[in-house]
Amino acid sequence: MTTKAELVTAIAEKAGINKNQAKDALEAFIDAVTDSLKSGQDVRLVGFGTFKAVSRAAGTARNPRTGETVNRPASKTARFQVGEGLKSSLNG
Repeated sequence: MTTKAELVTAIAEKAGINKNQAKDALEAFIDAVTDSLKSGQDVRLVGFGTFKAVSRAAGTARNPRTGETVNRPASKTARFQVGEGLKSSLNG
């Protein structure tokens, strides 16, 4: 798994900028994606993928520690759908 610090280093090297600038750029990207998803908009990066906000209905879940069934409230979560460019890059 790549950590945020490793990602910042890779961005800095590939973009020819210092690590502070790369960190600021990554944080700005994360903030922009988060704000878009909060407002109900998908974030589509052609060739890479799409971030989507999806609603989960309320339901029941099982506590794995105790086995007890508990009610789970409705919530929102984020999903990522891989784009064709990234998919083909991963598959050779």
